[in-house]
Amino acid sequence: MIKVININERGTLTLPKELRRRLGVNGNHQVVAEETDEGILLRAGVTFPVEVYSEKRLAEFDRHNEQALSRVRTKRK
Repeated sequence: MIKVININERGTLTLPKELRRRLGVNGNHQVVAEETDEGILLRAGVTFPVEVYSEKRLAEFDRHNEQALSRVRTKRK
């Protein structure tokens, strides 16, 4: 499918409804734009939140795990 898409002065473009439907993207999705030798490749994209744990947060996990393990050990006796 080849479609001509206009880009406004802010750089915003609108994918045709038929193309959005085929790709399964709507206002709640992201599209990845990748520059290739042939031009620009647009594809449906997914992002995932990532948390980088501080030493304090890691210690909190350790405390929680130790508390959970102590409850399990107590029940076995």
